[in-house]
Amino acid sequence: MGTPEFAVASLQAVVEAGFDVVAVITAPDKPAGRGMKLSESAVKKWAVERGLPVLQPEKLKNPVFLEELRLLHADLQIVVAFRMLPELVWNMPSLGTINLHGSLLPQYRGAAPINWAIINGESQTGVTTFKLKHEIDTGDILLQEALPIRADETAGELHDRMKEAGAALLVKTVQGLVDGSLQETPQQMIAQTGSQGKAIALKHAPKIFTDDCKINWDSSVHQVYNLIRGLSPYPAAFTYLNGKLFKIYTAEKIITPPVAAPGAYETDSKTFLRFACQDGYIAVHEIQPEGKKKMEIKDFLRGFRA
Repeated sequence: MGTPEFAVASLQAVVEAGFDVVAVITAPDKPAGRGMKLSESAVKKWAVERGLPVLQPEKLKNPVFLEELRLLHADLQIVVAFRMLPELVWNMPSLGTINLHGSLLPQYRGAAPINWAIINGESQTGVTTFKLKHEIDTGDILLQEALPIRADETAGELHDRMKEAGAALLVKTVQGLVDGSLQETPQQMIAQTGSQGKAIALKHAPKIFTDDCKINWDSSVHQVYNLIRGLSPYPAAFTYLNGKLFKIYTAEKIITPPVAAPGAYETDSKTFLRFACQDGYIAVHEIQPEGKKKMEIKDFLRGFRA
């Protein structure tokens, strides 16, 4: 069960490991683009090309879908970047349902763990497989693998590394469930094993909204830089320049006392554009003016009038 590109790597790894995938469940086709033509999910495209049966329920409690699911007689269900399942779905297989999550649970439960880990300046994250239960992202942990976050890494770059690491971890998990070698660990046990036996403060990863993407230039250089790379390439951090919205995809930190007020910009109109922060500057490398394509800063400055 999955929808975006992140889930394709896991599906491919499970198939190539020799497990019998009896069906793939993904989101219904949706209108997209200027022509509003029906667009298939990345998971569906991969599955159809390889002749795997595909189910696309609008509602997961639909009796017709539930009957189709029962008739598959699946031993195990695997969820990677899908949606919240009702209990009568996740509790159906004899081995239950497992989920792959892009963080070291119990940290960063929620819809956007990759983004928030970078936004918060973490130096490490990871992937976790766990058993599904009622509360989202709270089930017993099966396996985990830690991954470092590079100081200049964007969410897109980390996403690509994590989908491969997650796919490999998922194969190990399925094999461990088949041979009975895995031991489940309640997340509450991990959350209570901090220093001196105190509970660990949990950080969350809620869905990202437009307000989360607006750059606050009153923040530190590090905070703004982490926001930009944590939202790149999607949905992208943005600011306003001469009253117009601009998205910033890549940038550079300049740690030097600013001579301008936070949010003010400086440019030579040829090669650089930088914004003042609380304790330095952010030099923009890639920018996208509203209604136009993403471009290098030198290309943008050719037509920019300060």
